[in-house]
Amino acid sequence: MSKKTALKPNETEDKENAGKKFKGFSDEERAAVKERAQELITEARRGTKKDGESDVLAAIAAMPEPSRAISKRLHAIIKANSPALSPKLWYGMPAYANKDGKVVLFFRSAEKFKERYMTLGFNPEANLDEGHMWPVAFALTELTATEEAKIAALVKKAVS
Repeated sequence: MSKKTALKPNETEDKENAGKKFKGFSDEERAAVKERAQELITEARRGTKKDGESDVLAAIAAMPEPSRAISKRLHAIIKANSPALSPKLWYGMPAYANKDGKVVLFFRSAEKFKERYMTLGFNPEANLDEGHMWPVAFALTELTATEEAKIAALVKKAVS
């Protein structure tokens, strides 16, 4: 009986595909997964009751402009319209969780995954259901009073 050796990352037992690089997650996606793993470790060490606002504000401060300015406004709009939600990091992105710790909504900078727009997203915990189909993510390139009002209404509805 021969002894098997452990495979190294990106190695395969498939002789036909040996030496070919795996084309799964992008570098940015792998980094987000690593960030989430670190967040879970940190939460376990300090407890989930810890206020994550300082983490969210630090993540926003680290964003390049114009994402940083938009993110500051998004944070203020979300906090003002859903005081029951708790800020936390989720895959390295600012997010807002309900009392059970489930992320209701999040946003990410355009630079996070090399996109041309920021994303404001809602998870299944958000109460946005409308008929048989409804949007759960929004592209955001600029934040005017019109968008601010729409976001405030969405956030209120999400936590209703």
